[in-house]
Amino acid sequence: MKIIRRPDEELAFQLTPMIDMTFLLLIFFMVTTKISKEQIKQEIKLPVASNASIPPEVSNRDVISIDDQGRYFIAQTPADKKQLANHLKQRFENTPPLRLYIRADKNTPGKQIKEVMKMAADAGALDVIFGSYQP
Repeated sequence: MKIIRRPDEELAFQLTPMIDMTFLLLIFFMVTTKISKEQIKQEIKLPVASNASIPPEVSNRDVISIDDQGRYFIAQTPADKKQLANHLKQRFENTPPLRLYIRADKNTPGKQIKEVMKMAADAGALDVIFGSYQP
């Protein structure tokens, strides 16, 4: 009995799965970037800080904004002090650690920024950054 062997097929590198994966990653990053930008859409005139620096890790933060009239916003949603404090506590309980990005208008009274910092500390925030412009 003779065994018939097929000629060895040349192994080729498959590009199609790699191209598919590249497009999936591209779409993922485009969508997540849009979501991040939507959270900071609130019109805030940030203060200028000459020694400001960009932290190495800025993703996965809750965005808290305070406008020039002292109104609080959680991402784009208006909130009062009680709602903000409850949000911070709930956020810490659900997905610790609590990381915040606070955007305060340059005309916001310092008292209100202190109140937000106290609420963040009471909720358990360990990593808080402030938004500012570099000259």
